[in-house]
Amino acid sequence: MHVRALARLIARGALALGAGLAGAACNDKALDSTTNVDGGRRLASSISAEQASRVLAKVGSHTITLGEFVAAIEHMDQFDRLRYQSPERRRELLAEMVNIQLLADEAEAKGYDKDPAVQQEIRGILRDAMLAEAHKGAPSANEVSEADVRAFYEKNRATFREPERRRVSAIVLLDPVTARAVLELAMKVKTAAEWGELVRAKSVDPTAKANVPVDLLGDLGIVSPPDDVMAQPNVKVPLEVRTALFRVAKIGDVHDKVVESAEHKYYVIRLTQKTDAHERTYAEAERSIRVRLVQDKMREKEDALLAQLKAEFPVQIDDAVLATVKVDLAPDGGALAPPADAGLPTRAATLDAAPRPRPHT
Repeated sequence: MHVRALARLIARGALALGAGLAGAACNDKALDSTTNVDGGRRLASSISAEQASRVLAKVGSHTITLGEFVAAIEHMDQFDRLRYQSPERRRELLAEMVNIQLLADEAEAKGYDKDPAVQQEIRGILRDAMLAEAHKGAPSANEVSEADVRAFYEKNRATFREPERRRVSAIVLLDPVTARAVLELAMKVKTAAEWGELVRAKSVDPTAKANVPVDLLGDLGIVSPPDDVMAQPNVKVPLEVRTALFRVAKIGDVHDKVVESAEHKYYVIRLTQKTDAHERTYAEAERSIRVRLVQDKMREKEDALLAQLKAEFPVQIDDAVLATVKVDLAPDGGALAPPADAGLPTRAATLDAAPRPRPHT
């Protein structure tokens, strides 16, 4: 079983099922109230404590209460809740909760919950629950005051200036003599299709053989000016090419010199498109600023919670042990694996050694 699916399965069972299900209304009317948490179990707020404690189903030694079932539905959005208007669909949801509990119990019985990767996934689920709790009280984007939004815009106005961007097409060659000969041919090109045919015939770059219309052959994408430190670099375009591109006068022109990259490849380049520099107005930037300010507020709450926990539970890191970790570049994606002499159990050994008695809780 995939480790993420297994972790979420076990976590759902461990958190009394309701914590992992997102949902809709258990009654014939939609439930939109909130729930509270008691002892790790989410409780429905739309029914009384006496009703919530009633046992809806027994699964081995576990029970599923009416409160847990209603909480699962209350945590759905209003559209999902519509699915559970009928008794038949509510019975299907209960069947799903029963299956989750059965599979989670069996996974724990087989020791799958001892797998370090599964435990890390479970910790991630619990982390998300704590952060969701910490985020309570943060304003929504619409609740951020206009004064705060405008103040952010004025303070960070430079970040809303978008520079000119240009699209480049290139013929890539491996030696300067061939490159100069190709440049002579390129300077005579009149149309995008003629350029594409030249790319196909001469370029050694894989883009020259791409299954695209001929006028798109050689396209390396869009770049920002070389002095734009805020730009996300286009890894397909060397800095030397990027610099030369911004010296080309107009769209359709070929740069009049061969451009040599630091990797000693030779580029004949053509400007194919450009967008002018633009400063986003307050109206254009307002929504993104509101979202940014909400994210900042949520991050402040997260940092405050972590600072409180670190003060209560001091953290110590052993750099010497950390240094023993090696990266195994295996075909499966490269898991982190300790060296053979580190004295640490492998994942397989941990699984084999995992206890297998069934839980009695």
